[in-house]
Amino acid sequence: MTEEISTSIKDFNKRSELVIVMPAYNEAEHIKENLLKASSIVSGFHHDFKIIAVNDGSKDATDEEIRKAAKEDSHIEFVSYPSNKGKGGAIKEGVKYAQGDYIAFLDSDLELPPIMLKDFLNTLKSSDSHIAIGSKLHKDSKLHYPLIRRIMSFGYYIMLKLMFKLNIKDTQTGIKLFKAEVIKPICENLTTTGFAFDIEILATASKKGYKIIEMPITLEFCRERREKSRMTFKTIVKVFKDTLRIRKHIKNI
Repeated sequence: MTEEISTSIKDFNKRSELVIVMPAYNEAEHIKENLLKASSIVSGFHHDFKIIAVNDGSKDATDEEIRKAAKEDSHIEFVSYPSNKGKGGAIKEGVKYAQGDYIAFLDSDLELPPIMLKDFLNTLKSSDSHIAIGSKLHKDSKLHYPLIRRIMSFGYYIMLKLMFKLNIKDTQTGIKLFKAEVIKPICENLTTTGFAFDIEILATASKKGYKIIEMPITLEFCRERREKSRMTFKTIVKVFKDTLRIRKHIKNI
């Protein structure tokens, strides 16, 4: 049975140069404010853009708050559905509806400032790179980030280096920019819907010969309590299992 998806996107022939996909799950408290803030920031350096907020089956009033933001700002559109698909599933849905030359992923908590997309976009336009990703392990990154999370990030980098031979240090930071012709087909065939979806996307892109460039970021980590509830031992085990499965999948591409 096909799940009912509601969307504000009516004109699928109307393209924007930049489309930003922002997944949200149970973010009712701040999502409207963050969407309007993101739109205001992006409009300061780019005029031809859209934000697609994806309500990933939230149990709170996230859907309602997203719709309010879309009514107030014509740059904001939404996709919403009743069942939680996971962050990768939300990204996949958002990319499916995105009509643009460049497609970005941005976490809806705005711990990663949207202004960084300005440099990401300029870098893709002025280089032969196909993908620009934020990296916590870039030497110029400015982080307010718990030590345990830094250790986990570095450990994960080592594991991915050994498993995929990826020439990048950080796959998991929640700000990325892609040329649309690169990310569209990859997302269409995405098999991972949980936290490990970034790995599948970047490993697939690397296997296909696309050039990925890592960019410095500014990160103000301010959600320790919620992060603890999300990154449980069970979640870490699932990410590891998904990573092993992705490795097998990538070999067959």
